[in-house]
Amino acid sequence: MNLACAVRPWGRAHALHQRGFTLIELLITVAILAMLAGGAMTFADLAAKRTHEQELRGALRQIREAIDAYKLAADTNKVKKMVGDSGYPPDLESLYQGVPDITDPKGEKKLYFLRRLPRDPMADPALPPVQTWGLRSYDSEADNPQPGRDVFDVYSRSTAISIGGRPYSEW
Repeated sequence: MNLACAVRPWGRAHALHQRGFTLIELLITVAILAMLAGGAMTFADLAAKRTHEQELRGALRQIREAIDAYKLAADTNKVKKMVGDSGYPPDLESLYQGVPDITDPKGEKKLYFLRRLPRDPMADPALPPVQTWGLRSYDSEADNPQPGRDVFDVYSRSTAISIGGRPYSEW
């Protein structure tokens, strides 16, 4: 008596029919792989968005600290300030191009508040960095920021919504 037939009652004839996958098994496998690939793409998109949001937070912090440093320099009479001026920089270019240090007796020294102006990562990459930011002057309202004769704050011009559900323009 053949030992294989004793263990498996169906014998050799049934073994010949079990060589591949059925069409349904293949379709289920492909469907599962498609769902996993779709989930991986979603996670990749989420990771990219999170990276851009971290860049935006860092850029906003860097520019706002430079604006505050300029204001401090103006209040301590290191930067020329006219009567009636707020003491905030007149434009973003002043932060990285430098302004004359009026405490320097020779008048040759400049004060720099940024090495370079970071760009808004949510903006069109073709725009120069200075054009990617929305500007708020000291005289404008917080809920309706408008440019003016100085730069009190910056914000993203993007209309997109963050992962947390807040518009980037409100950061």
